Amino acid sequence: QVQFVESGGGSVQAGGSLTLSCATSGFSFRFNSFAWYRQSPGKQRESVANISAGGIPTYDDSVKGRFTISRDNAKNTVYLQMNSLKAEDTGVYLCNFPAGSGSWGQGTQVTVSS
Repeated sequence: QVQFVESGGGSVQAGGSLTLSCATSGFSFRFNSFAWYRQSPGKQRESVANISAGGIPTYDDSVKGRFTISRDNAKNTVYLQMNSLKAEDTGVYLCNFPAGSGSWGQGTQVTVSS
């Protein structure tokens, strides 16, 4: 059973940092690409960062230069380092395959106050 379990969210002031983790299970981690998504109030869920099976990252323009996606194949875990946080980064962060084809976890809430 494919599972994604996100953690590491919290409340921070603008300019602060957080590191999110996504623990996965139920499939062969090292052969897959992954994405972090953000669900903000009143907006559609959007992908903010992807990482390929080979570790190549890509980012949405809204987070480029501030967020870093990484993976640990030994721990079956994907990370999202978020720096210089802005109020517009507020939302629930979830991870999944890039097509969003896996089962969605509950996500982790990130709240940035200005």
